[in-house]
Order: sequence, then C-alpha cells, then structure tokens
Amino acid sequence: MVGSESQGVERKVLSILRIISESQEPVGARIVSRRLRDYGIDLTERAVRYHLKLMDERGLTWLEGRDGRLITEQGIEELGSALVQDKVGLVLSKIEMQAFQTNFDWRTGVGAVPLNVSLFPKDKFGKSLSSMAPVFRLGLCAGDRVAMASEGGRIGDVVIPEGKVGLGTVCSVLINGVLLKSGIPMDSRFGGILQIRNKQPRRFVELIHYAGSSLDPSEVFIRGKMTSVRKAAKEGNGKILANFREIPAICRPIVDEVLAGMRKAGLGAVAVIGNTSEPVCEIPVEMNKIGMILIGGMNPIAAAEEAGVEAENKAMSTVVEYQDLIRFEDLLKR
Repeated sequence: MVGSESQGVERKVLSILRIISESQEPVGARIVSRRLRDYGIDLTERAVRYHLKLMDERGLTWLEGRDGRLITEQGIEELGSALVQDKVGLVLSKIEMQAFQTNFDWRTGVGAVPLNVSLFPKDKFGKSLSSMAPVFRLGLCAGDRVAMASEGGRIGDVVIPEGKVGLGTVCSVLINGVLLKSGIPMDSRFGGILQIRNKQPRRFVELIHYAGSSLDPSEVFIRGKMTSVRKAAKEGNGKILANFREIPAICRPIVDEVLAGMRKAGLGAVAVIGNTSEPVCEIPVEMNKIGMILIGGMNPIAAAEEAGVEAENKAMSTVVEYQDLIRFEDLLKR
C-alpha cells in the first residue's frame, strides 16, 4: 500500500515536471493545477505549492519570482528517466487529449484547431519558408493555414524563446477531433513514412505504433532524417510523413461530408480512404472498418530540415482559434 501511494506521488511530480518543462517562462501553481486536469489529476493550488516546494528541495525545480517555477537540469534528467509504464502510450494519450480540445466547426469556420509548433533560428526562417512552399502548394500537409510568432510572442500556450521564430502547422489530429464532435469514433493506429510513387501513395516503409510509444513518430522520423518530402513534392516520388487511422464503415457517408467541408476551410488532408475491411497501402484493416491515411502535418517542417534548416519541434503542442490562423501563401508575401 505504501509503495502504491509513493508511486502515485511520483506520477504527480512527473506530471508537474512535464507541465513546467513545456513552458519557456516560469509557471505558477494556478496554471499547473489547471493543466494537471488534462492528465486526470485533480490537485488544488495549495497542494501543488506543497509538491513544488518538495521539488525545489530535490533540485528538480527552482523558484523564479514570487510563485513561478522553472525546471532544472536535474529535473530534465528525472523527466527523461520517468517510469516506463507512464511513458508507454503517452503519444496516444496526447492524441486523445488534443482531439477532445479540438472544437472546430467546419460549417461556421469557428473553433480551436490543434497545432504542431516548430522553433527556427531567426536568421534561417526565410530559407525554411522557401523550402516549405512546394509542400504546401501540393497539399502534402494537414492544412494550408499556419500561425507565426517572433521571439517573446506566443503560439497558443507556447512562448517563443529569444533568437527564434515559431511556426505553427495544423496537426492531423484535427480530423480526429472534428469527427469525434460528429459522433464518429476513430482508432489511431500508428504514424509512419509513406512511400509516394508517381504522385500516388504506395506503401508504408516505416511505422511506430502510438499505443507502445513515448515519442511522437513524426519527430522521430524527422530527427532521423528518414524523409524525402522535397523530392516527393518536386518529382512525385519520395517518402512523406503520414498517419494510419480506422473508422467504422457505417460512418462513411458522414465522414465524406465532414472531410469535404474541412477541405473548403483549407484544413484536413487525407491521402487514401479505403473500402470496408480491405487493406490500405498494404496495411490490413479490421472487419467492418475502413482504413484512412492522413497526411502528416509536419511534412513542411521535414522539408525545411532536408534543406539544412534544423528546428526544435513540438508535435501536438497547443490549440489555436481558426480565425487566428493565416494562409501560408499570405505569410510568404510578408
């Protein structure tokens, strides 16, 4: 029983550390208490302050200002060595959480849209945009809308650090969220690298199952330089980021209507929708289900990395109101 209580406390500490680590500025007990609810943890501000004080004593955090906390090097190391069972399935949990937070209504063009946020060196941002342009123009992304902020600014909850420019790209989890609000359940299976031949999806050549992963597949594939998105955009042959989902076959008519509405809003990109119980790009599909391949939202970022511009990527990191997004082409004109 004591061991179980100790493990419960440790999970709370790790959740608090994770929240603090995701912020570029000091985080107070009130914000921590509110964000803990996303992890299914209900702690009052007073209880959070108690934990923060103990974490200060352990050298995991340090006090900045009156109530704000920043994570220390020791805290980052502790978070990296977190309980294995807490890490497994972390990506799937983030997908479900962001899908729930998404409330974009394709009929009215109003609501919150999930974004990936990438931080580029300020002096290389222009080059990164140029390398992304063909990818956006061919629709090898999850939407043609983006958010941009300079150092000191914000994209949703993400503060842009000094010397950086932040770019928010639409996350493919948007489709999960919109379909969820339409009453359609979606099974998120894996993220992978999809081979493109003659501008057509061929097969997955790499994949990472969400349920068994603590890392976002897109971040892993970009970091491993395993994509050839620029080549796919230029020649119609290459390897792009994509995600595999399944939906109940009975929902197909509603799904088609929703996806058509989202395309009019410049959002949502589906490479393939299969037929009932039939494989899609050589991936087997369960009985009475339909397989869907969603184009990865971070393909433009992968193209920039292929062009030699490295970025710090935060997949599925925030949600932003659709009205606050701009077309990528309009950003190029600035």
